[in-house]
Amino acid sequence: MQEQNKKMKLLDSAPVPKALLALGLPTMIGMLINALYNLADSYFVGGLGTAQLGALTVAYPLGQIIVGLGLLYGNGAASCLSRQLGQGDMENAEKTASTALYSSICTGAAVIACCLIFLKPLLEMLGASTTVMPYAVTYTSIYIVFSLFNVFNVTMNNIVSSEGAAKTTMCVLMAGAALNVVLDPLFIYVLDFGIAGAAIATGISQFVSTLIYIIYIVRKKSVFTFNVKNFCPSKTIMSEILKIGIPTLVFQLLTSLSMSLVNDGAKAYGDSALAAMGPVTKMMSVGSLMVFGFLKGLQPIAGYSYGAKKYERLHKTIKLSIIWSTIFCAVFGLTVAVFSSSIISGFTQNDTEMIRVGQTALRANGLSFVLFGFYTVYSSLFLALGKAREGCFLGACRQGICFVPLILILPALCGLKGILYAQPAADVISAVITVFMALHLHRKLNAEIMK
Repeated sequence: MQEQNKKMKLLDSAPVPKALLALGLPTMIGMLINALYNLADSYFVGGLGTAQLGALTVAYPLGQIIVGLGLLYGNGAASCLSRQLGQGDMENAEKTASTALYSSICTGAAVIACCLIFLKPLLEMLGASTTVMPYAVTYTSIYIVFSLFNVFNVTMNNIVSSEGAAKTTMCVLMAGAALNVVLDPLFIYVLDFGIAGAAIATGISQFVSTLIYIIYIVRKKSVFTFNVKNFCPSKTIMSEILKIGIPTLVFQLLTSLSMSLVNDGAKAYGDSALAAMGPVTKMMSVGSLMVFGFLKGLQPIAGYSYGAKKYERLHKTIKLSIIWSTIFCAVFGLTVAVFSSSIISGFTQNDTEMIRVGQTALRANGLSFVLFGFYTVYSSLFLALGKAREGCFLGACRQGICFVPLILILPALCGLKGILYAQPAADVISAVITVFMALHLHRKLNAEIMK
């Protein structure tokens, strides 16, 4: 009980810098470790050959769709839970948390079964060439089966973060990531399982993370009990979860779509160009996941403050989040741009074409990443405040509304360079749109204060 009161105090009255760091920093570190083990997969598989690395590049968007199912219920519930806790509505918060968790497991199982049935056509859509396909099927068929654990983990990550237990999320992510880094070389090289070993290592790591969360629930460390009796998929509860969860899922689906469009365009220039997109995507995901992790601290504070009508605290949280995330994005983006050649070289055995393509893409993405923090603060904020329509639109901008037309038009005009520069161009346009939406949001918040 004392631990739960500390969590509530952190959301309600702790100094904003302290609350943001306490809630955001642990998840940020956990997300960093999580992203690094995705890079570790690419690093170890890269030693097997270009086609094998291409298989991971193709499988990654499908993995993001599965993650999206966890975010559908987890992020949707987290926004609602933060506001319910701010309003002191514990009864409905219990029902929301339980409903989200059990719904994610059922939906995840159904979608994973469909993915296995239509695996080859899906991989073709995601850009697998004839040389890459056998490795992609081997890796993805194993990886997808274990992904049900990941759906559970992602849902729990968001729910646990909403109650202010960010350190728990960090520990779970770090445990899974560390285990994966150890198991990768063991299964790939020592046991000689090849690319199948990478999938097995990832699956075992996800299973261990699930076990840690189950222990957390059984030991009653959570604010919520996750009792099956509280599973209540009523119209009211599901609409509250889905109105925020669906925009998050749309964002994740658009992320997968953007990756598949890039992969499909790149494969026309050979396996080296396709393989280069994997390390570029995963390297940039290190930075983006760290920003998302940090903003897991923004969301519960913003949602709680908005629900409790503590508008001054809300404004301080937004301002500080923008400053800190922009500083981080500038440092990360410029570092990646400057050392792009060295970074890409670490994922291949002297494939000069892969290095050339990857270096160009990584440099361009690194420079545009400077804008990512500002954009993501507001795309997260709209959802945290329950403004689903605005959140859905803004979340769809960067990798959907802005990106899709660019990736379809630019390659026809500029060839391979059009593929490499489509995302940076989308980043710039999305940031401009964010400025106008942010101004509108603050005018509405000021009007609510004046009531």
